[in-house]
Amino acid sequence: MMVIDTQVHIWAANTPERPWMEGMEKRAHMPVPLSADLLSKHMAEAGVTHAILVPPSLDGDRNDLCLAAAAEHPDRFAVMGRLLLNKPGASERLKLMKSQPGMLGVRLTFHRDNDRPYLTDGTADWFWPEAERLGVPVMVHAPERLPQIADIARRHPGLRIIVDHMGFARETMDGEAKAGAERMAALATLPNVSVKVSAMPCFSTEPYPFRNLHEPLKRVIGAFGVERCYWGSDFSRLPDSSTYRQAVTMFTEELDFLRGSDLEMVMGKSIARFFGWPAQA
Repeated sequence: MMVIDTQVHIWAANTPERPWMEGMEKRAHMPVPLSADLLSKHMAEAGVTHAILVPPSLDGDRNDLCLAAAAEHPDRFAVMGRLLLNKPGASERLKLMKSQPGMLGVRLTFHRDNDRPYLTDGTADWFWPEAERLGVPVMVHAPERLPQIADIARRHPGLRIIVDHMGFARETMDGEAKAGAERMAALATLPNVSVKVSAMPCFSTEPYPFRNLHEPLKRVIGAFGVERCYWGSDFSRLPDSSTYRQAVTMFTEELDFLRGSDLEMVMGKSIARFFGWPAQA
């Protein structure tokens, strides 16, 4: 089975030549940097065939590490790049990103104190029509602002939006997952919105196979259909209760409502069709 991980962060060591953003040292994803080569080894062990690389926030708007990995292994890696919306020249940079080999689109986050206001204070307003005009797909993590994401999708029907992590936040744990799934399912009527059913072990305190998340997953996948649902791990943020392989087998072996061709769609075929990557797909 083709298994495409729709979200993995890779990053380099914190050095004077590549300093992390101020205050990010305590928020590194793992105790050691995760390189593309190391990730490839983990992918082989987990049964993951391809990965979409997302630069972590500790890298600011640097996409070079991920792009280098995609250039070296274009049939294994592609990139959803970071863009700082309030940075001078961001509009021109978006146009450049559109033409960069290996770049599939842009990933934006609106879930921390520094970027949460951008979605509603006007900072991001220029971006949506420009991304729509350029045909740039956007992954968005704005778990507290799903109604605003829905409004953006309605105003820009040509803009293709992928909502990260089923719209869940770190507070959407265990018993809160059912309500979170309902909030996400409310966006399913918008044809230009799809969803990453990603990072699921992060939202359960139960042991593998995280059965308290199976019904919320069924609700979201049922609402959007398998053509608009894309598996992902967020590997570097997985809790101790889940290995990379278990993040895969939670879907491939444990979800009784997802089998056969539907399972193949969620695990890789749907996102491959969305992006037209990898080429052999």
